[in-house]
Formats: sequence, C-alpha cells, structure tokens
Amino acid sequence: MTTIRVVLADDQPLVRAALRMVITDAPDLDVAAEASTGAEAIRLTADLQPDVVVMDIRMPGMDGIEATRLITTNPGTAAVRVIVLTTFDHDEYVYAALRAGASGFLVKDMALEDILAAIRVVAAGDALIAPTVTRRLIQEFASRPEPASPPQPAIEGITEREREALALVGRGMSNTEIAAAMFISVATVKTYVTRLLAKLDARDRVHLVIIAYETGLVVPRRS
Repeated sequence: MTTIRVVLADDQPLVRAALRMVITDAPDLDVAAEASTGAEAIRLTADLQPDVVVMDIRMPGMDGIEATRLITTNPGTAAVRVIVLTTFDHDEYVYAALRAGASGFLVKDMALEDILAAIRVVAAGDALIAPTVTRRLIQEFASRPEPASPPQPAIEGITEREREALALVGRGMSNTEIAAAMFISVATVKTYVTRLLAKLDARDRVHLVIIAYETGLVVPRRS
C-alpha cells in the first residue's frame, strides 16, 4: 500500500494535534511534518516533497494564500497538492486560495472521514469538488473576482462541445449530471474534462471552475 505523506500547516497546535491523530490512524496516510507559519510550510514542502499540504489560511507572517501560491508556482514543489483549511462560514479568502493553486478546501468542523477522503482525492490528482461543496464555493466566492484584475481573454483552442462541458463544470455539475444535460455518456464527459485540463493547462477540476468564471463563460447569479 502506498502511503500518502501529508504536511500540516496551522498556527493552532490543538488543530494540528487533532488532524495528526486522525491522519495517523489511517493506514494509508502519514504526517510527514507540521508547520505553524506559511514560510515554514514552504520550507518543509521543499525539503520533504510531501504528497499533500493541508494549509490553514490565517497564519502569522505569510498567510496560507501566499504560501499556496509560492508552493504551486515553484517548479520544485509544483507537483505537491495543497488543500486549504478554513472556517467556511466566516473566511472569505477561499476563492483567492483556489486561484493561487489550491486543489480544494477543508472545513475545520467537517466530518473526520470527509477530511481523510479529501486528502486521498487530492493526492490522487483530482480536486475536492463534491457537487454540493463546489456549488457552495461558487455561490459564496466566485462572484467576488478581484476588482483590479484585467479582463480575461476568450477561451481558445477548445471545441464547442468542450466549451459546453466547461460551462457545466463551472456550474458545479457532476459528470453524471453533465452527461444527462449533454445527452452523452459519462465516459465521454470524462474525455472532455481530460482534454480541457490539458488544453487549458489546468491543475484540476476546481481550476476549470475558476477558468469558467474568470473568462465569463459562467456568470455568477446575483441575489
């Protein structure tokens, strides 16, 4: 059995202790190291090359958003996956963290089995994009792009059917739901998603959601 190595980055020792206990109890997971700051998380990631970093957002000095960006854009650590750790109902920085390259997010009060499942999903190269979670993310954060961001160019190099699939991914639909909406098989949807990831140089499905919004392919609903 391959062991998934995890770095925990959180400035609260009790949070790290709780996560360490849960992770080390799983036979396929192991805590490689712990960090209490963003800078320390970057250093440990470079030194240890873990599979996943579980990253808190609010830490002293460098926050988790900047640490995530530096990890995912550094060629030496770009293969390491990052999951943002946050209190969802109060933290308005999750979208920014995903734009920085995170592959998903955990909520501190979510079920323990969901935390372990999220780590496994992200380590496998996918993203934490359960449809209900993605829809909450879109609803809360995708309507808040950075005001100073320049206009994004139109999406080029994809077919109309791929564009249609991307729009549905951006709305938080699962592969089964996309297949039903496009009257195609789930296998074909998976093919479209794989092609979109390659053509758009996207890290994962969450990144596709971000691309769909930032290019205007999907427009957030205003309440």
